[in-house]
Amino acid sequence: MKDQEISADITAGRKRMAATIVAGHMIKHLYNGGFGALIMPQIKIDLGLNFTQFGILATSRSLTGWLSNMYAGYLGDRFTDKSSLFLGLSLTLLGVAHFIIGFSQSYLMMLGALLLLGIGPSMFHPFAVGEMSRRFPERRGFAVSLHGMGGISGEVLGPLVFAGLLTLLVWRDLLKISIIPALIMGLGLWLVLRSLSKIESQAASRQAYLRSLGTLLRNPMLAILVASTALRSIGEGAVEGFLPVYLKETLSYSDRDLAITMSLAQVVGLMAQPIMGFASDRFGRKIVLAPAALFIAVASILLAFAGPTWVFALVVFKGAFKFSLHHIHIAAAIDATEGKAQSTVTSLMYGAGIIGIFSPSVAGMISDSFGIQSAFLYGGSAALLAFVVLMFFKNKKRDPLVTAAEG
Repeated sequence: MKDQEISADITAGRKRMAATIVAGHMIKHLYNGGFGALIMPQIKIDLGLNFTQFGILATSRSLTGWLSNMYAGYLGDRFTDKSSLFLGLSLTLLGVAHFIIGFSQSYLMMLGALLLLGIGPSMFHPFAVGEMSRRFPERRGFAVSLHGMGGISGEVLGPLVFAGLLTLLVWRDLLKISIIPALIMGLGLWLVLRSLSKIESQAASRQAYLRSLGTLLRNPMLAILVASTALRSIGEGAVEGFLPVYLKETLSYSDRDLAITMSLAQVVGLMAQPIMGFASDRFGRKIVLAPAALFIAVASILLAFAGPTWVFALVVFKGAFKFSLHHIHIAAAIDATEGKAQSTVTSLMYGAGIIGIFSPSVAGMISDSFGIQSAFLYGGSAALLAFVVLMFFKNKKRDPLVTAAEG
């Protein structure tokens, strides 16, 4: 099937648009990957925090992230012609938050700064995935996975870039100067994307948006995907939130070893992402989602018992599915809703993590009482429940655009 058979307005400039969004997503996750792997453990050490206090910091970031994500879903469908502005603003706010964190000297100041940090990055996904999905309706799974590849690339580079810069700068100074590339990339996103042809908004008013949201929430397959994603977010909040601290404090990883380990995990994910996206388009979403969800759950539980060598192997191979799984969940959700309100659907899938917001705090309290390995047992158990829920999902009949394209 040729692009022209879809719509010239939709396909015009979409390759340039995709490349720009993927690059922006890479930058966003370069910041996130470096910050989560190397800066968060350093904050805990420098401020002398216990596990509970550390978990609350992670929770604060997740809380504002969820709120901004959900509102961005409304804005993404209400103002599809403003996607370039909001995507540029997302990266700008990310840089500003890092700058402020660099000056935060007390626990309360750091708490406020991390609340701000949750806003910018979470705005990115609803606009980016909605735009990619609208421009590539006949290759939705691959397009969303392509977006994911940008994120994984950033997660690969982030720890390595931050580790390298930390040999030259203290972490606070690194965060202060990081505002400059974020501002440049934010401006570049806006300039490139604003020239694209506009797509009519799918939500004509706030009332129409709320009606659309109500309809979406009554979709049983979407409800299953949201529930599975929510449970998985509980697991990720515990495991991913405390893994860098475990590697640094318990296993005595250096910044270099920590960066290499976290980056290798994302390299494996980078290779797996397009393969899993293509396979989900070709053979169905569930046949890809179910085994990946089970592997993540089992690997998370095993982290609590594994020796150093096996911990390294589990972390690396778990990376093959972390980002890939989430983006195929999103493609499945958009399929289940027949491509309606795509930014809102994306927000629902990212926003499903609301019950996982407090997971780092819970994991912190458990770790203070029973040791940090208990965070992995708690997180892995939640991920296992996510797999069980996912088994009730049924693939939607394949999109006729995809069938026609293959014919």
